[in-house]
Amino acid sequence: MSRKRRMFDIDLPEEDSPDPAETFPAGKEQRRGPMAAAISETAESTRDRAAMEARIRAENDALAQEHVRLKRAGLITDLISLDAIDTGKLVRDRKPVADFELAELVASIRDIGLSNPIQVEPSTEGRYELIQGWRRLSAYRQLLEETGDAEAWGRIPSGIAARGDQLEALYRRMVDENMVRKDISFAEMAQLAVHYAMDPMTAEHDAEKAVAILFRSAGYQKRSYIRNFIPLVERLGEVLLYPQEIPRALGLSLSQKLEDVPGIVAAIKSELKDWDTRSITDELAVLRRYAGQGEAAMATGPAPRPAPPEPQAQAKAKTTFQLTRPQGQAKCTAANGRLEIRLPRDFSTIDRRKLEAAVASMLDQIE
Repeated sequence: MSRKRRMFDIDLPEEDSPDPAETFPAGKEQRRGPMAAAISETAESTRDRAAMEARIRAENDALAQEHVRLKRAGLITDLISLDAIDTGKLVRDRKPVADFELAELVASIRDIGLSNPIQVEPSTEGRYELIQGWRRLSAYRQLLEETGDAEAWGRIPSGIAARGDQLEALYRRMVDENMVRKDISFAEMAQLAVHYAMDPMTAEHDAEKAVAILFRSAGYQKRSYIRNFIPLVERLGEVLLYPQEIPRALGLSLSQKLEDVPGIVAAIKSELKDWDTRSITDELAVLRRYAGQGEAAMATGPAPRPAPPEPQAQAKAKTTFQLTRPQGQAKCTAANGRLEIRLPRDFSTIDRRKLEAAVASMLDQIE
C-alpha cells in the first residue's frame, strides 16, 4: 500500500519579520553558495584596496607639499660634486687676493667636518649655481687639491634652494651673511654695490642707490661710509692690490681728494703701475700721501719709487714661484733688496725666537 505524500503550506515572511539569520536554529551553520561567498569576498577586498589607495595618495600629496616647502626654504640637502657647482651668478664681494682666514676654515673642516652646508640653486643639465658659501666651497676645493681624496672632499653638503628667487634677494642674503664678519671692509662693500649696479640682470644701475638696496640692514652712517668709498673703487680699483686694507678715515679722505684735486687719479695710477711687488704698507703709504695724511704732503710731489736694481741685476728684476704647503699655496717673490713669502697663515703667532732661527737658517742656506 502506498504512503500518502503530505502537502505543507509555505508562508512567506512579512517585511517586518526578523532576519532569517537571527532565527536560524542555534548550533546550526548557515551556508551560502560558492558564488555568493566569492562575490562578497571580492567586494570587501575592493573596498579595502580603494581605502588603502586613498590613504597612500593622501600621504604622497602631503609629502610632496612638505618637500616643496623644505626646498623653497633651502632645507633639502644633498652631496653635490664640486665640479657641478658654478659661481658666476653673483659677483662676490671679495677681491681675489690671499684669504688668510681660509687656512683656519680649511683646518676646521678637515678636523670636524662642515657644520653649515652651502646653498645652491639648480641650473641646467645637472649643474648648480652657488648662492651662499663661497669660502666654504673654496675650502673644500683646496682640501681636494691638497689631498686628492675625491671620496672625502670631491662632494660638498649643499642645501638645494628652489629656483625663482629674485636676484636682489640673493644679493641681500650674501650681504647679510657677510655683514656679521668683522673683517669685511668698506672698500669691499662699495665694490659689491658697484658690481650689483653693473649687473645687467638687476633693476638698479646706480651704485649709490644700490647701497640702500643691498645694505638695508646696516645703519645710516655705515651706508654713508660705503657710498663715500664708491668713487675710490670705481676710479682706482683696477690698480689697487689691497683695497680691503684701506682704513675708513683714509678712504673717506682719499675719496674727497679724488673729487677735489684734478689729475690725482692719473698720478696715483702712474705711481702704482707695474709695481706688483709692493706690500700692503707700500700701497697704503702712497694713498696716505695723496690723501694728505703722510709725512710728505702732496705739495712736495710724489715720493720716489724704490731704487732700481743694480746693473748686474737688471737682466732679471725679480723671481717668483709657488710652493705647496699644508696651509696652502706659498707665493714667493725675490727682488733686489726684498724676499717676500705670502702664505695664508698668521706668522705673528709663532714664537719670535723660533721665527728668527728659521729665517737665519734660510738666509744661511742661500749665502
